[in-house]
Amino acid sequence: MPPTKRRSSRSPAARGYAAPALEKGIDIIELLAAEETGLTVTEISQQLGRRMSELFRIIIVMERRGWLQKNIDNSRYSVTYHLLQLAHRGTPAKSLSVAAAPVMERLAAHINQSCHLVVRSGIHGLVILRQENPRRHANISVRLGASLELAASCSGRVLLAHLDAHEREDLLGRLARVRGQSRAGLQTMLARIRKRGFEVRRSPMTAGVTDISYPVRGLDGKVVAALTVPYLHVIDDSLPTTVEQTRRLLEEAARRISQSLGFLR
Repeated sequence: MPPTKRRSSRSPAARGYAAPALEKGIDIIELLAAEETGLTVTEISQQLGRRMSELFRIIIVMERRGWLQKNIDNSRYSVTYHLLQLAHRGTPAKSLSVAAAPVMERLAAHINQSCHLVVRSGIHGLVILRQENPRRHANISVRLGASLELAASCSGRVLLAHLDAHEREDLLGRLARVRGQSRAGLQTMLARIRKRGFEVRRSPMTAGVTDISYPVRGLDGKVVAALTVPYLHVIDDSLPTTVEQTRRLLEEAARRISQSLGFLR
């Protein structure tokens, strides 16, 4: 089977201007962003449907500039956090992270659980900040920079539920069915979350975990992020808080972050 080409179907004329080297660099980043274990130059060439001679110098420059990193053991390239750091500098995510970090640190220490902060990025959720539990040898944490399904993840559903009605309907129209659930069923579920203001449910992926998520609001009252705790149950009664107690503390933490962003209601 021939390699899948990721080149744009639009011609240079249709785009107005062409920047081949830039487009190749973007293709490489988008490809590697979906490959957790990285790819070799040969694999990148095959998947993009381009000659190695077209890509090698671009990859070397991107590595030198800190956009890519090479695993010396297997020669696989992967993306670095450089892009995420730049995004923080150029978007409201920076001020959001500054406001959330100390609150999340205190929360994680209090409940002996990890927590993470998610914003919407197109039709996905993006983890922009996480705080691991500092006192337990075992916890559930989500990778920084991870992309989450909006309609399937606890954080994503909270974000979807609190969008403006027109924006939510437009976005739902772009999302495919999720695990057999109809659009009508998804709308009903989002209305329930919106009414009570948060989401608590068993993790659909990890046994023994209850996901809890609350919205974080900005100055104008709009939801800008979801603060989430993947509550890991234990059998030795060593946890300092129950799921319900954790939910209340998470609600307070989300309120504090929102206040730091200027939301005073």
